[in-house]
Amino acid sequence: MSSSPLDQGIEQFNQQDFYARHDTLEAIWMEAPEGERNFYQGILQIAVACYHLSNHNWRGTVTLLGEGTRRLRSYQPNYEGVNVSQLLEDSLDLLYQVQQMTPEVIPQWVKTTPYPKIYPVQEPSP
Repeated sequence: MSSSPLDQGIEQFNQQDFYARHDTLEAIWMEAPEGERNFYQGILQIAVACYHLSNHNWRGTVTLLGEGTRRLRSYQPNYEGVNVSQLLEDSLDLLYQVQQMTPEVIPQWVKTTPYPKIYPVQEPSP
């Protein structure tokens, strides 16, 4: 059974497979209908922000977390099976933490910092 490109991108996102994740999510974003593009672009920007964070790029992290979260706000609480509200909460928390520090602190801090993850929508129990 093969997974959808979005499922593959989410798996790569959650495994912090930065390079593959970018290619997968960008392909989805480029092909998406107009009403869905901001959703995929927002996830892609958060992914790239995490890549920048792993490379200790303070400015890239802050810029892309801000852009990505802005794009995802209108897709809350859930969209395409993704718990958008949780992704936004985790990403905004990370953005706040990074904004509170100087770029020089990032190399040590990032070693123990959890990256945001994409969680599926939890179906209510019957």
